[in-house]
Amino acid sequence: MKFEEHLDSVCFRMYTEAEAQKLGVTGWVKNTRQGTVVGQVQGHPEKVKEMKYWLSKVGSPSSRIHRAQFTNEKPITKLEIRGFGTRY
Repeated sequence: MKFEEHLDSVCFRMYTEAEAQKLGVTGWVKNTRQGTVVGQVQGHPEKVKEMKYWLSKVGSPSSRIHRAQFTNEKPITKLEIRGFGTRY
């Protein structure tokens, strides 16, 4: 699953990485020049569902999420990404 966030945030990537590690999902997150955050999440479907909720409704303590968009959702048989990290 890929995602894009439209938000006003402080430390959103750091909190996203921590939440992903807590849930045990893999993937990455990064800021864009347009002021959004994009990323990819892989893992057990229930954990990915929890991560989607966090990304769209919770976020970092000082973030205001305006819109969350999830695309390319599909079942996979094997994780394609190891760990969860921030990309630059």
